[in-house]
Amino acid sequence: MNIKGIVKDALMLFVITMVAGALLGAVHEITLEPIAQAQLAANIATYKEVYPEASTFSTSEELTKAVEDSQDEIAAQGFGSVTVDDVQQALDADGNVIGYLVTATSAEGYGGDVQISVGITNEGNLTGVGFLSLSETPGLGMKAKEPEFKDQFVGKSTAETYEVTKTTASSDKQVQAISGATITSSAVTGALNAAVYFVNNCIAQ
Repeated sequence: MNIKGIVKDALMLFVITMVAGALLGAVHEITLEPIAQAQLAANIATYKEVYPEASTFSTSEELTKAVEDSQDEIAAQGFGSVTVDDVQQALDADGNVIGYLVTATSAEGYGGDVQISVGITNEGNLTGVGFLSLSETPGLGMKAKEPEFKDQFVGKSTAETYEVTKTTASSDKQVQAISGATITSSAVTGALNAAVYFVNNCIAQ
């Protein structure tokens, strides 16, 4: 093949690559909004599962600032590698604040980050725990989503700091680990402890 042919083929390949890249970019932009909307809908469904008594959820600049300002304090509490990511007020049908919904993440899951939402009433009780991100081992860590594990937290007091036990829980502050998935159990419990600490200590009641 002569030089002219090589140059022609190279230019054609360049044009094809440019067009393919542009098309992929366009498809990516087109799908971003539907993906974001689907994620938002999934998150809202989790919020309602966690705090079924709430009609709506709302945030404010004060709560956002509290989250930003709390990071160092949360990290110093010994709950593991955890962060509080977001907090919203839980509102009843009349718009009254009945509690909070806190999103927290532990970086210590077996398969990656574990992100949960925790419902906390004004009276200091947990309404539930839901999962926004969980990529643990099927049949083991993924059992965190099952009622047998996550329902242990429902109705518990926010006056406690919770700890994981591999045996049957013998006190209110103990959480029975998922069999074969103590790491996942500890990650969930650490994120929950961070959420509870945040509501008790980092926002004006």
